[in-house]
Amino acid sequence: MSIETSQSHGLSIKQIQIGPMQNYVYVLADIEERKAMLVDPAWDIDALLVELDKEDLELTGALITHYHPDHIGGDFMGHHIEGVTELLAARGCKLYIHKEEAPYVQRQLGLSFTDFVAVDGETTVELGRIPVRLLHTPGHTPGSQCFLVGGHLVSGDTLFIGSCGRVDLPGSDPTELYYSLNQKLKQLPDETVLLPGHNYAPERTSTIGREKKSNPYMRFERLDDYLRTMGH
Repeated sequence: MSIETSQSHGLSIKQIQIGPMQNYVYVLADIEERKAMLVDPAWDIDALLVELDKEDLELTGALITHYHPDHIGGDFMGHHIEGVTELLAARGCKLYIHKEEAPYVQRQLGLSFTDFVAVDGETTVELGRIPVRLLHTPGHTPGSQCFLVGGHLVSGDTLFIGSCGRVDLPGSDPTELYYSLNQKLKQLPDETVLLPGHNYAPERTSTIGREKKSNPYMRFERLDDYLRTMGH
């Protein structure tokens, strides 16, 4: 497990690489109010809670980018991955999931609909006094969402540094991902810091401006050209 932390204007973001699939879990915190949220808690819940306790942070919620087991836990290829089920058992909190993901999460983890908040479209939740915008960015999965907080975009598997999420999995849609990347995320300010869901690049962070110039999946003007690159 490796950790990097940045702080500005009362916001702390801790990027934790964890698990054999090079996942990033994020701890977002209002360092003045001592409130925190976890993004995609999985693989080692005890270790993640230790990080919260070291900073005396109260866990108020978990933000879920999408339902795949490496991001929320569950059974995967004959193995069990720790995730939100263990988190709820250890420390109750609200789970924020896009409504399109809710049936998958319920089926995968056996959660009750009372265990999570099913959000719709663009929603804002409060992290202490800090607003977090939940942006619906379908394509990798139907209910994939990114989180915009303090000039940072936590992008899950929608946008990677130099690449983007797969579209050959159940529920994926290459056309939806094109619009998520090229109409929604491309409109964010260039200085927005990109925090991806996996460590798939030499760097741990990028910016939207850099990705607009160098990421081939954000440079297509036409849907047809993008689909041909995706093999569709």
